[in-house]
Amino acid sequence: MAPLSWWPFLLLVFLLGIFTRVNPLAAFAMMLLIISGIALWWKRRALEDVSYRRKFHYLRGYPGETIDMRVEVENRKFLPLTWLRIQDSLPYAVGPEDENLLRLTHIQDMGMLINLFSLRWFERDRRTYRLLLRKRGVYRVGPATLESGDLFGLFEQSREWEVLNYLTVFPEAIPFKSLPFPSENPFGPRPARRRLYEDPNQPMGVRDYHPEDDFRRIHWPATAHTGSLQVKVYQPVSARVLIVCLNVMTLPHYWEGTDPALLEHLVKAAASIVERGLQEGYRVGMVSNSSLAHADQPFRVPPGRSPNQRVNLLTALASVTPFVTGTFDRFLLAEAPRLPYGATLLVLTAILNQELIEALLQMNRRGRSIILLSFARQPPPHLPGITVYHAPFEG
Repeated sequence: MAPLSWWPFLLLVFLLGIFTRVNPLAAFAMMLLIISGIALWWKRRALEDVSYRRKFHYLRGYPGETIDMRVEVENRKFLPLTWLRIQDSLPYAVGPEDENLLRLTHIQDMGMLINLFSLRWFERDRRTYRLLLRKRGVYRVGPATLESGDLFGLFEQSREWEVLNYLTVFPEAIPFKSLPFPSENPFGPRPARRRLYEDPNQPMGVRDYHPEDDFRRIHWPATAHTGSLQVKVYQPVSARVLIVCLNVMTLPHYWEGTDPALLEHLVKAAASIVERGLQEGYRVGMVSNSSLAHADQPFRVPPGRSPNQRVNLLTALASVTPFVTGTFDRFLLAEAPRLPYGATLLVLTAILNQELIEALLQMNRRGRSIILLSFARQPPPHLPGITVYHAPFEG
């Protein structure tokens, strides 16, 4: 009950005690008025200058590993806190080793870590929890709710602490030798480091036509201007680029849902290929028709070989969700102009329908180097110009 709603009653009792000269009754009413006033003042200032922080030694790891989370609360004022309750949202997938420390909530797979503190003036308290990484994903920790009140326990006040932390659990790569790639040059003949390709997205001039030139390279405006056949000259770029194209559809139609075990196998295979590609010296990138965790757009990781590229790729794979942004064949055709020319496109899919086959053949006719790794039960057909591997998923 709000204090203003029963203060008039206490005031009436006080006046009644005064007029009837019942001093104990008047004293009792006055005492309650004073106590409730102090309690209300205390409640309003209880959460002032109170700070709460989470500190992690690591923010990333693999399933089965543990990381430490330290929670720290500080009272930065003269007014002590007789009690302080902090409720912090924490997913079970990255929860404490002792799952009993989390209280059930109405949100699926989300628990509540509750801490009780009692702080004197300018006092700080810390507690450490060991979190167990149980499942691949990117998980949000927070927000937290801080609750406190007065010395007498009459009133409570709460405040939201909106600071969020994100913990990333990388996919656990399957052994590369379990995939049907050759032990040597698994991604095709290794090109020389100085070999150059011409990128049709980067024209740099024109030259005279040669008999071996492709008819599509003819520059018609320049031909009309000079009176002789002219062809386009493109900017040369270095090769050795591997783009992993991941199809997260595990059932023929995306509205039918997903096969969780098959999706995890696809992600683990992609992680294994990424690791091997970087070891082989490729600039590795990735595209997928999956929407990432906490996002609604397909993800793209530009190819690179920087020290952070492995972390970027594995973080993207950790964020993969079963929600697709569209059919994979349309996604590949729309994405093709953004991919570096001369790159090897390694397509991972568990669904190989006629639309996807036609999209792959169309991209191959445009000069794309494609490797197909199918996890479907049925072996893929022969695709001219495309290297095909079959590794049926047995569940």
